[in-house]
Amino acid sequence: MGTTILSFQNRVVIETLHNEGRSLRYIANYLGFSKTTIFNELHRLNSEYQAGLAQTDFERKVSQRGRKSSLTKNLKHLIEEKIQVQKWSPEQVAHVVGIAYKTVYNWIDQGWLDIQLPDLPDHGIRRHRAKEKRGTFNHGRSIEERPHKVETRQEFGHFEADTVLSGKRKGQAVATFVERKSRLTIVKRLHGRDSQSMTQAVLELASQLQDKLKTLTVDHGKEFANYQTIEQLTGTQVYFAHAYSPHERGSNENRNRVLRRFIPKGQAIEELSDYQLVQINWYLNSRPLKCLNWHTPIEIFLLNLRHKFVQVISCNLPYFDRSLSLSLAKLPEPRPNSPVSVNSLIHLCNVLAPIPRFLLISFMVM
Repeated sequence: MGTTILSFQNRVVIETLHNEGRSLRYIANYLGFSKTTIFNELHRLNSEYQAGLAQTDFERKVSQRGRKSSLTKNLKHLIEEKIQVQKWSPEQVAHVVGIAYKTVYNWIDQGWLDIQLPDLPDHGIRRHRAKEKRGTFNHGRSIEERPHKVETRQEFGHFEADTVLSGKRKGQAVATFVERKSRLTIVKRLHGRDSQSMTQAVLELASQLQDKLKTLTVDHGKEFANYQTIEQLTGTQVYFAHAYSPHERGSNENRNRVLRRFIPKGQAIEELSDYQLVQINWYLNSRPLKCLNWHTPIEIFLLNLRHKFVQVISCNLPYFDRSLSLSLAKLPEPRPNSPVSVNSLIHLCNVLAPIPRFLLISFMVM
């Protein structure tokens, strides 16, 4: 009686002896199984016991053994929408859903998700950085002079800036600004590739943020040649990273790589509508980030700006929801290196719904 697994031949014997009227004890002793095993086998079917039907039922149930997949139809749709449309990584999706990120990859490998390799970040491959081909200049304040508090990301209001181009020689460009503490990314359409267009974009951003734009860290691209004008008109100090040192503006470089998933190289930026740019802004800032303890940039950004920032926007937008200003003003002051309280996040989620209508539109240059 070392095993309880019956073979097809055993089932034929059970059927034969049972039809002869033999007892459970007799059949069990004859085959070397327990009476319980024989009893359960004879009651496997809802009809009269037949060896062939019993064997088919056994094989069907064996094929269904193991832990059932938790991938429901709604979950499948959610994961595909987050990865394909909003360009989330499998790790981000897994954290929000509450499963292991390897499970998401397993579902992709098994073909259970309609997700292909090009849908994943970097297509699963990290590429070498292309050689810098833009015009450059060698003036300006070095990043070595930048205050240490900017490096620690403990103070709000320090930005990194760059440009993303349509093509190598022609086409529109967008300016990208990343706030170092919250990682909030602001994508603005530029009307040219020259320093005048970038200067105008920075001045508009400074006007919207008022005293919240404290420093700006950039590279030596020629679009920042008018840095002295920016400093004089805004009071914001501009710092220049070392040549061929993208890690010194790591947040901006990372966000640009994510932005390229929405605007691949070679795609004409002028073909994107203003609404599409607003949507891209929202997708970039509503992604939970591991470096933010899985909060989103828009959450951290709003908790730092609070009602003072909201009052600035409300003056510029006639259709601003005044109730949102009052709601944000009630949020507690965030503490450095501490996660946002659950109650604060619940309250914030209740007031975030109308934000795409005006918050990111107010930042963009149409």
